[in-house]
Amino acid sequence: MASPSTTTTITTSPPRRRLRDLLPDLHLGRYPPGPLNSLTDVPGVLVHTESIHLPATSNSGAVNTGVTTILPRHSFFSHACYAGLFRFNGSGELTGSHWIEETGLLHSPIILTNSFAVGAAYQGIYEHAIREQSDAKGRVDWFMLPVVGETFDGYLNDISQFAVRPEHIVRGIDRASAERVREGNTGGGRGMVCHFWKGGTGSSSRVVEGFADGEGTGKEKRYTVAALVQANYGRPEALRIGGVPVGRVLQREVEKRAEDDKERKAALEELTTEKNRKDGSIIVILATDAPLHPLQLQRVAKRATSGLSRVGGVGHNPSGDIFLAFSTASAIPVQTVTANKRSVDPWKPTPMDLQVLDDQTINGLFEAAADATEEAIYNALCMAETMVGVDGRVIEALPLERVKSLVEKYGYLTDELA
Repeated sequence: MASPSTTTTITTSPPRRRLRDLLPDLHLGRYPPGPLNSLTDVPGVLVHTESIHLPATSNSGAVNTGVTTILPRHSFFSHACYAGLFRFNGSGELTGSHWIEETGLLHSPIILTNSFAVGAAYQGIYEHAIREQSDAKGRVDWFMLPVVGETFDGYLNDISQFAVRPEHIVRGIDRASAERVREGNTGGGRGMVCHFWKGGTGSSSRVVEGFADGEGTGKEKRYTVAALVQANYGRPEALRIGGVPVGRVLQREVEKRAEDDKERKAALEELTTEKNRKDGSIIVILATDAPLHPLQLQRVAKRATSGLSRVGGVGHNPSGDIFLAFSTASAIPVQTVTANKRSVDPWKPTPMDLQVLDDQTINGLFEAAADATEEAIYNALCMAETMVGVDGRVIEALPLERVKSLVEKYGYLTDELA
C-alpha cells in the first residue's frame, strides 16, 4: 500500500486500463455508455485537467495536486443551467452552493481542487470573468458566485505550499474541451487516495432512451447522464467491484506481505492510523441534457449516493461527500439586469417557456446517475498510477490483474448466469 522510504522502487505501475477494458463482460447497469463514456458526452459540457508536480526541496515537500475545470456550457456567464445539490456528508466545501439552492441556477465554471486551493480557484474564476466581461475601463457590473469544490490531498501533497494559483484556473477555463476527461492522477484528483489505493479523477456516462415531447408517443430522443468524480475516500476492506468484495481480499494480501517487511509494515500502520483518524472525501458532478428543473436535479444528485455505496462509500463523519447535478437542456438568461445589458425589468414578472420531464418518467435517469457514478469511481481507481508523495510516502495503484482474477473468479460477469 505505502512506504515512507524515499529509496523505494515502487514508483511505476503496470499499464492502466479503464474498468470496461479490464473486464469487458462485467455488468455495469442496463444503460449503455456514451461514445466517450465521459462527462463530455453531454453536449456542450467542456472539461480541462491540469496537474501540478514539483519535487521536494530542502524547504518544502513534494507537490502533487492540480485543478479540474468543468464548464457547464461555453456561455456559462450569460446562460445558466438549472442545477441541484445533495450533501451526503458535509465535511467539505462547495462554494456558491447557497445561491444554487436559492435559485436553482448554475452560471459559473465548476472547479475541483485541493482543500487549501479554494481561495485561489475562486479568485481565478473572477479573474477570467473580469478579463472577458469588464467594460472598456475594466469595470464590472455583474453578479456571479464561483463554484469551487475540494478534497484533501495532504497525504501525498505538501498542501502547505499553496501550489495552485489563479492563473491555473484562468488557463483551465480557456482550454476546456469536449475531449474525453483524463483520469487517474490528473487535475484536482492528482494527489488523492481512494480505499487506501491511489485514487483521483474518473468519469463515465449513460444513454437513456426517451421521448422529445410530452405525449410519450412522438419522436424518440436519447438523453445522456454523465458523472465526474474526484475520489479521495474509503476504507480498504470496504472496496467492492461489480459486487465482489475485492477490498477484503486485497487488504489481507497487503497485510500478509507486510508481515516480513518492516518498512512496508510501518508505512501501512502510518496510513491506517491517518485514515482511521480522518477519512477523505468525494465530489461528484453529474451532468445531463435531459430537461430537468432544480428539484428534479436535486433528486438526481441524491442518486450518486447509490453508486458510491456500491463501491464501498459510507459517508463517514469527517468525509465530505457532496454531489452537484446540472442540466444543459435549458439556457436560462442571466446578467439581464446587470453587465450593462438591462434587457428585462426586474419589477415586472415575465415568464419563460421551458420544457421539463414528467416526474413519473424519471426512473431511468436515476438509475443512470447511480451507474455512471459507480463506474466513474472504478475508472479513477483503475487509471490512477502508483505515486511517491510528500516525505517519500507511496500509495500504490490498484493491482488490476489481481482485481480481474478476483472478479472473474467470484463475480457474475454477464447476464447469462451459469
